[in-house]
Amino acid sequence: MPGVTTAKDACRSAVASASDRLLALSHRIHAHPEIAWEEERAASWVGAELAAAGFAVEAGICGLPTALRATYGSGPLNIGLCAEYDALPGMGHACGHNVIAAASTGAAMALARVADDLGLTVTLLGTPAEEGGGGKILMLERGGFEGLSCAMMVHPGPVDVARAEPYAVAHWRVGYTGRTAHAAAYPELGVNAADAFTVAQVAIGLLRQQLPSSARVHGVVTEAGSAPNAIPGTASGRWYVRGSSLAELDGLEDRVRRCFEAGALATGCDLSIEPESPRYAEFRTDEIMLAAYERNARDLGRVSENGPSGRMNRASTDMGNVSLALPAIHPYIGIGSLPAVNHQPEFAAHCAGAEADRALLDAATALAWTATDLAGVSRRWIAGPTPQTSTGIHR
Repeated sequence: MPGVTTAKDACRSAVASASDRLLALSHRIHAHPEIAWEEERAASWVGAELAAAGFAVEAGICGLPTALRATYGSGPLNIGLCAEYDALPGMGHACGHNVIAAASTGAAMALARVADDLGLTVTLLGTPAEEGGGGKILMLERGGFEGLSCAMMVHPGPVDVARAEPYAVAHWRVGYTGRTAHAAAYPELGVNAADAFTVAQVAIGLLRQQLPSSARVHGVVTEAGSAPNAIPGTASGRWYVRGSSLAELDGLEDRVRRCFEAGALATGCDLSIEPESPRYAEFRTDEIMLAAYERNARDLGRVSENGPSGRMNRASTDMGNVSLALPAIHPYIGIGSLPAVNHQPEFAAHCAGAEADRALLDAATALAWTATDLAGVSRRWIAGPTPQTSTGIHR
């Protein structure tokens, strides 16, 4: 087996050699945003790049048309790399998943260069619908992550933050059904579904002062009538409830649900609350993997920050559920976007700029280097993951 330094040199060279293709992939996905479950072109483009690099590519795995698996090598240490590529409705790639897809692709291509020497299997998973759909959770439940020794990815943000601390989150579709009537001539015959949302949102606003600092409750009303002279008979919205863990979320959901029930009680409407996707779990970082990534990021000149600029690490991700099942990391890499931050249109513009391109190549290299470090202690990794532990397979 070659030395780690030699393997890292080979990985860095591989990323440099593929840089034009990786940047083109990122820009292509950025220019053609596809929302959750509709990422047909992005999945195809990622698969094509890896097939050209010698990977065996399977499309439509786990019964999900835009999920894919690409594998190279047959070593006992199976490195998993997650590639997200869905965009946000109405905002394009305002969370930078184009950068994630290309960075993970680059890391996989780099590791293929050294897989046989280091005893690796390299597995890239194309994971659809992170933005509210829970693609990784469905893949996890359907065996998509079986056989992996670990899983990793890097997410763009305004600044570098190595440690992921995402919230657990529940995604709800909320609907009220009342009765329509002419708002001036027969108002007494109406049951106002829009008013039910008003009552619920006031109740949620008052509830916030009693919630723990880790809690977040937010949402949008997506429909509440179409004519000002007709009392809305239906209204619908999408709401998220976040907490520090799935355990904390259990209690929070009950309290928020009662606020929506108050809207129904006050107006006489019927209420429906349905989950949009499985609940996202909190993220459990593997400390050995994180330490390796931080060293490698520093060697590339990346410096992690804390404070308000780095708060993107407190968002939510379906990678959290993966981290409860096997060792994982989910660091954030800065693209120099400030004052623009994730989920703003201005951030989307930065995700295909010069700083994002540099971050992409650094992320690909840092991920590949981290995998080579794990190969150096592979006896502790080959045994396979131990679910529900913070230190994964490091027994």
